[in-house]
Amino acid sequence: MIFCPADYASLPRCKALIDSCWIPLLMNHRFVRRLTSSALHSRIFSSNPPIFRFNPSPTPNVILPKARVKSRLLTPIPLDELLAQHRRTRRGLLAPTSSRTSAQGPGDKHDLAYEVFPRLLRQARLYMDSCDAQSLHLELIKRGFAGDLFFSNNLINLYAKAGDLSYARELFDQMQERNVVSWTCLITGHAQNGFLDEACRLFRMMIRSGLEPTRFTFGSVLRACQDSGPDRLFLGTQIHGLVSKTWHSTNTTVCNALISMYGGCRLDSTWDAQRVFDWTPAKHFITWNSIISVHSQRGDTISAFELFSGMQTGRIGCCLRPNEATYGSLITATYSCSNGGCILEQVLANVFKSGFSKDIYVGSALVSAFSRFGLLDRAKEIFEQMDEKNAISMNGLMVGLFKQNLGEAAVEVFRETRGSVIINSDSYVVLLSAISEFSKSEEGRKKGMEVHGHAIRTGLIASSIAIGNGLVNVYAKCGAVDDAAKVFDHLNVKDQISWNTMISGFDQNGFSKESLSSFRLMLRNDIQPSNYAIISTLSSCANLRLLSAGVQVHCIGTKLGLDMDVSVSNSLLTMYGACGRMSDCRRLFSYMTKFDQVSWNSMIGALASNKVFLTESLRIFLDMTRRGWCPNKVTIINVFTAVSALSDIVMCRQVHNLVLKHGMSGDIVLENALLSSYAKSGEMDSCECLFRKMADRRNEVSWNSMISGYIQNGLMQKAMDFVWFMIHNGPKMDGFTFATVLSACASIAALDSGMEIHAFGIRSHLETDVVVGSALVDMYAKCGRIDYASRVFESMNSRNEFSWNSMISGYARHGNGDKALEVFRKMQQWGQEPDLVTFVGVLSACSHAGLVEEGLKYFESMKNHGLVPQTEHYSCVIDILGRTGKLNEMEDFIKRMPVRPNNLIWRTVLVACRRSKDGAKSGIWKQACEMLLELEPENPVNYVLISSMYASRGRWEDVAKTRTAMRTLPVKKEAGRSWVTSHDGLHVFVAGDRSHPNTEEIYAELHVLIQKIRDAGYVPQAEFTLYDIDMETKEELLSYHSEKLAVAFVLTRSCRVPIRIMKNLRVCGDCHSAFCYISKIVGRKITLRDCNRFHHFENGKCSCGDFW
Repeated sequence: MIFCPADYASLPRCKALIDSCWIPLLMNHRFVRRLTSSALHSRIFSSNPPIFRFNPSPTPNVILPKARVKSRLLTPIPLDELLAQHRRTRRGLLAPTSSRTSAQGPGDKHDLAYEVFPRLLRQARLYMDSCDAQSLHLELIKRGFAGDLFFSNNLINLYAKAGDLSYARELFDQMQERNVVSWTCLITGHAQNGFLDEACRLFRMMIRSGLEPTRFTFGSVLRACQDSGPDRLFLGTQIHGLVSKTWHSTNTTVCNALISMYGGCRLDSTWDAQRVFDWTPAKHFITWNSIISVHSQRGDTISAFELFSGMQTGRIGCCLRPNEATYGSLITATYSCSNGGCILEQVLANVFKSGFSKDIYVGSALVSAFSRFGLLDRAKEIFEQMDEKNAISMNGLMVGLFKQNLGEAAVEVFRETRGSVIINSDSYVVLLSAISEFSKSEEGRKKGMEVHGHAIRTGLIASSIAIGNGLVNVYAKCGAVDDAAKVFDHLNVKDQISWNTMISGFDQNGFSKESLSSFRLMLRNDIQPSNYAIISTLSSCANLRLLSAGVQVHCIGTKLGLDMDVSVSNSLLTMYGACGRMSDCRRLFSYMTKFDQVSWNSMIGALASNKVFLTESLRIFLDMTRRGWCPNKVTIINVFTAVSALSDIVMCRQVHNLVLKHGMSGDIVLENALLSSYAKSGEMDSCECLFRKMADRRNEVSWNSMISGYIQNGLMQKAMDFVWFMIHNGPKMDGFTFATVLSACASIAALDSGMEIHAFGIRSHLETDVVVGSALVDMYAKCGRIDYASRVFESMNSRNEFSWNSMISGYARHGNGDKALEVFRKMQQWGQEPDLVTFVGVLSACSHAGLVEEGLKYFESMKNHGLVPQTEHYSCVIDILGRTGKLNEMEDFIKRMPVRPNNLIWRTVLVACRRSKDGAKSGIWKQACEMLLELEPENPVNYVLISSMYASRGRWEDVAKTRTAMRTLPVKKEAGRSWVTSHDGLHVFVAGDRSHPNTEEIYAELHVLIQKIRDAGYVPQAEFTLYDIDMETKEELLSYHSEKLAVAFVLTRSCRVPIRIMKNLRVCGDCHSAFCYISKIVGRKITLRDCNRFHHFENGKCSCGDFW
């Protein structure tokens, strides 16, 4: 509330009365300014009286007559009465009796002024027009009253009320004489017009000038502090200290202003406002409404209703009836209550009882409140029963509707009501917010364009920045980011909300880079970011995995004091988790003082996404439940992510029980997560049982989870059967389903099944889908048909980074390094930016093709694309150098690496040393052995590599020791196996295997085949037998390798199609040599895929050129 100033201080008699009553005026302002907030509190609140207890003792340092105190506290003198008294006094002073009797005396001039100008003043106050104020000002100058204090004060007041503060300030600066009313009028004008900082600055200047503030001065500057929020809490506390030294400390008007000030500035507590209320001697209904409003705004429903009860029962010596403002605050108090709907019904009954049911203010508040609680029928009923509706009531109903995701219904309310109410700019802002919540984004965009056109025609978009912000929000939420950016660029004025909306719009639509750019521009334009801008920018950093940018945003948030905001902290957790900085994530979580559900979910999700911290994520989940937090859907999904990665069936069942306990078993998202978790734990029987129970709730994700589960558990035949079952009984297969099945076909090189899925995709009109096309390229490349992969790739109308990466990796895997590099160059010509995966494919292509110089050149070019090499890229470069025998260069490269070599690097080094003839001379292989055993002492693969290295050097004692140590490991080495796919299914073989039904035929065919290739010149390479045994036994073991058994099995069949064999480990040198001879003898093309690459054998030669 803004208090109008009175000109009583210019009255001589009134001033004399004040001077006689003001005994010890403690106005040591410098001392007051030096006080800290806590020191001021100790001086202002010297005791601690209980709430609702009245202390009638006056301020110790103020002695006033009782009658005067009563008048000042309970019946403030109205402004008009003070002005009339002032007019009579000035007439008596300016026009003596002798003068007034003369027809031409000076009294006539003053009589005319005091008869004519009050009418002009009333007219100017009525219209509050700057032109009327200027006309009156000109008339006063003409009649010689330019320097009159009374008229100058009124002119300042008129200019301020008309919003013309420049004229008001100019007149103020020109005044030869100023009093407290002059200052008060100017301070009030600035506070009324939103120039809060200037109002506070003027108050400080007034204090320095030595004038004593009035209750109206205090009221206006306290309102300026209130509207400024927490930033002005310290100044408001200083003013309170100043008030406590004057007799205004017991003035009801000033106390009301202090209560409202603490309510607006002290956001974390109601203690200060409550203390002022307790110390107020005479509590007016405004006093009660102010303190009830403070408690309502803080969500303290109980205290608000206790005060409401005390106000009516007279427990503090008075009994007041609540008015419309009281009920408005009570309705607000229900917002923070869990059973607010029930309390709201009781408030409604009290409103009817008190006769305020027809009040437009109370009715509007009730409509908004019932809408907020989702009681839309009740809200509409009250809205329709209102005799008089206004924009506020309509806006309240619309807000409630769109908050319940009923944007279309809110727009319908606007359409039906706009003819009967006066629409304001806030109505259009609410309308735009409702449009942004449309279920169909395209429909929302069209409606937004209609409002946009109306705003341009009527000039609303230029006059109200809120409407411009609303349009940006509508376009952004409807996916029209380009339109949102155009509206944003054309805004004449951009405030903090404008930037927040644009940054958030870019982030939510996946334009993370543009979001970061907008945040930089916001800072350059000296707009202070809010917590919303920080949250959206951190989300963009997380999406881009830009740790450096995220750290910078974190620093900015810390400087602004926003890092303590729980939502900002949650975003920081997500950002650090997405960037893999788990240590920072855990440190931040430990420093947080406030948590909400999102905090726990963010921490659990961040840890669950990192395989190293899966167990810790479950520990955080248990800690959450022990502290009394109830898990929600997001919590359970994050826990399932960790449980699935751990393949812990016991924990999976426990979480399933938790889902049942909390009544979330019918949620399709949780059931799909449960399906995936059971599948990754190997419990396909539980998956099938749960899938049957989901008969009426299955969606595409459910079917895809089952297919993925069968594939992950090696049940390829069941997976394919399930695909056909889905085709005939389930929903229409989407691109993800096709990609999943094609990926499964690629993993086991099931070319025939992959081609069947390809044909079905064509019939389903999905061949143009970029995801399906990329999956087809990958499937054909991994199944050995690089020609088919190239044909699909060339036929694709649109390509993404996965398409290009699949083609480059495919050529690299088949040893076609030149073609892989050609595709890479074409990728850059098409404007597709390469990523980290692209360079892994490029460097692998150089490695398989022996392109050393090209590989090093491409490795150095990564920084030109803004990419930082990862461990995989360093491993590729080491492999390039190692394959070509450049062991010294390889060792130098490892020493220059900015990252510490990990197990992948050392394994690559050991393989390179074993392959090279000079490997034993280099001491790096010993270092590689030591580091592998140190980094992964329980990984059997490391022991196999070390044993192989010793065997190649003839160190059989070390081989025996290594194999003995390997037998004590809890994890066993994966056995080498080869498999072929034929019309009757998948046939798998291991070395020396005799479990196949056609074993006798296979071994007979193999003996014949070995003899033929021996006659053709094949000589067994005994060095690939890692046992210290006689030569004949070594040759026998070599002849029974799994890939030789697989080719013998295929040769027992009568078909003449090319032979395709897959192996899970790297093919040995002896088998590679044997396959060259076999392809020439049998006259058939043989394709062998091992764990590294493809070998195409034809007419005695391999596509790798023996460089592999």
